[in-house]
Amino acid sequence: MLLAILPELLLLTLAVILLVVEPFWKVEDRRKAGWLTFGGLLATMAISLLFGRPGDPQAVFGGMLRFDWFGFFFKMIFIFGAAATSLFMMDHEKLGRRGESYLLLLATTMGMGLMASSADLVMLYLAIETTSIPLYVLAGFMLDDKASTEAGFKYLLFGALTSAVMLYGFSLLFGFTGTTDLYKLADNLGPDRNMSLMVFGVIFLLLVGLGFKVSAVPFHFWAPDVYQGAPTPVAGFLSTASKAAGFAVLLRLFIEVFPGFADWTTILAVLAAITMTVGNLLALPQTNIKRLLAYSSIAHAGYAMIGLVAFSDLGAASVIFYLVAYVATNLLAFGIVMAFSRIAGSDEIKDYAGLSRRAPWLGIAMLVAFLSLAGMPPFGGFVAKVIVFAAAVQNPALIWLVIVGILNSIVGVYYYLNVLKYVYLYRMDGENEEAHPIALTRPYTIALLVLGFAVILLGTAFGPWFDWSTLGALNLF
Repeated sequence: MLLAILPELLLLTLAVILLVVEPFWKVEDRRKAGWLTFGGLLATMAISLLFGRPGDPQAVFGGMLRFDWFGFFFKMIFIFGAAATSLFMMDHEKLGRRGESYLLLLATTMGMGLMASSADLVMLYLAIETTSIPLYVLAGFMLDDKASTEAGFKYLLFGALTSAVMLYGFSLLFGFTGTTDLYKLADNLGPDRNMSLMVFGVIFLLLVGLGFKVSAVPFHFWAPDVYQGAPTPVAGFLSTASKAAGFAVLLRLFIEVFPGFADWTTILAVLAAITMTVGNLLALPQTNIKRLLAYSSIAHAGYAMIGLVAFSDLGAASVIFYLVAYVATNLLAFGIVMAFSRIAGSDEIKDYAGLSRRAPWLGIAMLVAFLSLAGMPPFGGFVAKVIVFAAAVQNPALIWLVIVGILNSIVGVYYYLNVLKYVYLYRMDGENEEAHPIALTRPYTIALLVLGFAVILLGTAFGPWFDWSTLGALNLF
């Protein structure tokens, strides 16, 4: 039974070790907390893969958690994202030498793992709050920075509001069915499988909270300001692992609880179309790269929702694979932004002029990240989009959504290439890029190399990763 929460137990052990050891280090040595966190997260992933892999799906801890490949695979995604983020945090001026920042990262990663495995509404809500509260603190971590404190307060305010609305939806589900077990809710909703006003209302309330987590329109309004104001490593983690956790809940909740109410797929299809369109159109005029990536993140939530709407084995598998490729790609993009802003002191796109001459390898990494986000071969983002669209095409009623997705992808190519235009075609003022190199520290070098390799690997040798995604998806049907 303890194997079901082995990753969480290991993360908790790592947090305790960090809490005990870090105060004894000198202030100038506390950057080592990042290496300890990174190494501990890698060890957690390795031990979990060796000894904590699930067999047949089973309910554990009185039905509160589900021990299956779906939850396990998402836990590995979260731990991988946290490991990369810990490296990016090490050389951040405000985060790198603060042990509490790494503790908050570990706490929110534990919460995400529980979100992916929750099989009960009470457990699910506790997991969501365990995930959210540390993220609120991390977003506003830089107390002497007005933008950061505003980001943290805005994220907390909107997060608390949408969480309360979602909790009301949970309470209605319990009231109508008499159970909080996700795997009994569907049976207790009654024999009438037509979309009733009651179910429609509950779905709307749930989408308020979960739509906020994945930054889907119209619950996206917090993302650009929070991403811009939060510390860049935190913004990268928010846009990837946190979004993946939201989709893990969406997949399990809607497929298990509302299998007979097919009209929810229509609601989410419309929501997906609006989300990707609004995200891409609002990204076009952006001049700040973190705001551009925020709107890009909103658009990608729309693409991922296409697989959920397909409501099939392939659809669920496509969402999982899409999230794997997206986590690696967007973390790479935010890592580049962090490395650049640390030296240049700017997040404005125009200041990226001449980057390919100031740091050729960083320019190549940016090329890989942005072409993958644009869905260009041979990178992971291309394969992910193809699989998502393929899942939707199997249902003739969703052809229109695929067309909308393709048109939006074309729009996305424009603003991604616009950034690369500054990197490769424009020169910085004075045209003396050689005198202004962008030096990469060892943690950034390791993280960017691993993420860049992962993006290319997912686009060229995607077979094993998609097989794992399919294995996770089969546990849902």
